[in-house]
Amino acid sequence: MVRSRILLALSVSLPIAACSVGPNYHPATPSTLGVPTAYSVSSPVPSKLQPPVDITAWWAGFNDPLLVRIVEQARANNLDIAQAVARLRQARESLIQSRANLLPSVSGSAGYTRSIDFTGTSTVTLPDGTVTSISRGSGDSFSVGGSASYQVGLFGEVRRTVEATSARYAASGYDLATVQISAESEAARNYVLARLDQAQLKNARDSLGIQDDNLEIAGFRVQAGLVSSLDSEQARAQRAQTAATIPTLEQNYNIAVSRVAVLTGQAPGALKADMEALKPIPSGPARVAVGIPADTLRNRPDVRAAERNLAAATAQIGVAKAALYPALAITGSVSTNATAFGNLFQQITGQLFAGLTQAIFNGGRLKAQVRSNEAAADAAFAAYKGTVLTGLEDVENAIVALDASKRRAVEFTIALDAANNSAILSRSQYRAGLTDFTTLNTTESSLLSARNGLSQAQSDQAQALIQLYLALGGGWDATAGAPQAPPKG
Repeated sequence: MVRSRILLALSVSLPIAACSVGPNYHPATPSTLGVPTAYSVSSPVPSKLQPPVDITAWWAGFNDPLLVRIVEQARANNLDIAQAVARLRQARESLIQSRANLLPSVSGSAGYTRSIDFTGTSTVTLPDGTVTSISRGSGDSFSVGGSASYQVGLFGEVRRTVEATSARYAASGYDLATVQISAESEAARNYVLARLDQAQLKNARDSLGIQDDNLEIAGFRVQAGLVSSLDSEQARAQRAQTAATIPTLEQNYNIAVSRVAVLTGQAPGALKADMEALKPIPSGPARVAVGIPADTLRNRPDVRAAERNLAAATAQIGVAKAALYPALAITGSVSTNATAFGNLFQQITGQLFAGLTQAIFNGGRLKAQVRSNEAAADAAFAAYKGTVLTGLEDVENAIVALDASKRRAVEFTIALDAANNSAILSRSQYRAGLTDFTTLNTTESSLLSARNGLSQAQSDQAQALIQLYLALGGGWDATAGAPQAPPKG
């Protein structure tokens, strides 16, 4: 009978709990977030001609097996990603805890007692030979009990809490995706920097070899009395200046390779053997379809995380408002006891209690909490809008950087061809005594500058492309939603 009353009370209270105070969350429209209909810069591919492009594994488009392996290692072993996975698991457990509050809490107890009554007597001989009498008697007692409690949440405070924790869990999943694509792009970017340093080291060493020859020729001409020692000193100064750049380039190369290794969860020197072979700076596809600005809302995980944080902040307003209204709690208990285990359930007693509490005076604390949560929601909206606009800014900056690096690469290709021809002519003319060393020095410096300029433009183009993929949200499957927390272990 008591059990049925408890169930009846719970069944009546559940529909009542469906009333939730506070604002219901509705996603903001692109216009509210300030999203334009088109980018303000020229897209690599006109929007009307853009077919859907899968950039989930964008690194494969660079056609560099070592780059692909490094990015995959970063996805699997990066320690920032491991921390984000742990935070996602923590958010999932918080969600489980808040959902548990939607159900009654039930506990049980059982006991056994053996008592002794001194109602009978018996004679006992003690060790010293004294004879005495004692009273004795015994009895058993068994008890079983259970209790249940339920916080009804008349005004939706429990459901709003679940709503908030669910949104925060989703935000943690998107945060994980953000860390993943950041680690991928950072590993790829440092790989490109390492290849740039290698290229510039080769340029410097090749130029150093030529300058050694020029220094030797200048020395011969000085000894022959054909020129003054000025030629020899100029050649010596030029060689020293070129040689001085090599230690810095070697340092930069070591920094980039070490950074790539750490980003893949390894010791700094783990990839030095793999990177030792000289390979060209990777180049990706010539064109990338960027879509329209509204795609940013769907494809960038940081934007989705900011949106979920706004949803959580909105739900917290309802939690705070519910505290202004009465709270209903229902508790019940059932118990039985007997002197014999077989008679334990012959007589059952129970009780049911419903308590209603209402804050009467709290110095304005509860209303202040509502206003505080409303302010937090306003801040969350501003953060959401800021994340959206920053995402659009990232895309436009990457588009411009990619276009600029392409145009620079074209011009440096022309400059390199001209500088190479000039250097060949100058060397030939200097050996024949038809020009002075200053002219030769100028053409050699122009050749090294053109080589390094082209390598830098190629590196900038690869890095701009990586940045564009990152800005577009590449590196994760946007159609799959927020990543879920993997099982521990």
